[in-house]
Parts: sequence; structure tokens; C-alpha cells
Amino acid sequence: MSTAPSRVEQGDWRQLGEQASEIRRQVFIEEQAVPQEEEWDGRDDECLHFLARLDGQPVGTARLLPDGHIGRVAVLAAGRGRGIGLALMQAAIEAARERGHAHAELAAQTHALAFYRRLGFEAYGPEFLDAGIAHRNMRLDLA
Repeated sequence: MSTAPSRVEQGDWRQLGEQASEIRRQVFIEEQAVPQEEEWDGRDDECLHFLARLDGQPVGTARLLPDGHIGRVAVLAAGRGRGIGLALMQAAIEAARERGHAHAELAAQTHALAFYRRLGFEAYGPEFLDAGIAHRNMRLDLA
């Protein structure tokens, strides 16, 4: 089996939504018990979406909101530890930079803070709960 995604696609919700939503359902709703009404926030149509494949199968997703926030970063259990999250984040950061954003921002689950710090993100503000899960806001300067 591969150790990195074969490719990260980007597109709109119409193009990638079916596969991205299945990954998010498994990771957020099933594994992390995020309520469906919080996961499906009505903002997917306005976002740029990313889909990572491993051996041709969709295993990871992320989205970039119009304001430069990166969110809904999810990798299926079978794809973790293979560089997929890194590839998704690099694609989202590059897309934010191409769109002229001064910063990329995200709300990181606290267990993932070190992962985002390795990408250059810095935490700010207090810890908070989102869908019952501890988070911190993080920002990356793109200038």
C-alpha cells in the first residue's frame, strides 16, 4: 500500500461532495459523535473542497472557506499516518495563498495542535468546545 496520497483533487461541492461527505460522516459523526446538524452547516456550497485518494480510494478531505478558514479536515482511519493530512493541508494552504489571503486560519482539535504547528500555524485565544470537542484557534501568516 502507498505511503502518500496518489493525488489531492480540488473542486466544488457538486464535484467532490458525495465522496467528501462520506469521509466526514465516518470521521466526525460516527467516530467523534459530532451531531449531524453541526457537521452539515450549510456552507459547503461556498467552499473549495479537497479530496485525497490512496490507491484510488477517497480517504481524506478538507475545505477552504471564502474567508481563508480551513476546516473539516478528515482522514479515514485506514489512511492515517500516511501523509494524507499533510497533503490536504498543503493543498488548502496553497489555495488560500493563491486566493490572496493574508492568513489561513482554522479551529484545531486540541489533540491535533502539534500537527498544525509543524505546518507553521500558531495557536491563539483560549481553548473552547465545538461539538463537545476541545479546540483552539490557529493562524498561519501567508505573506
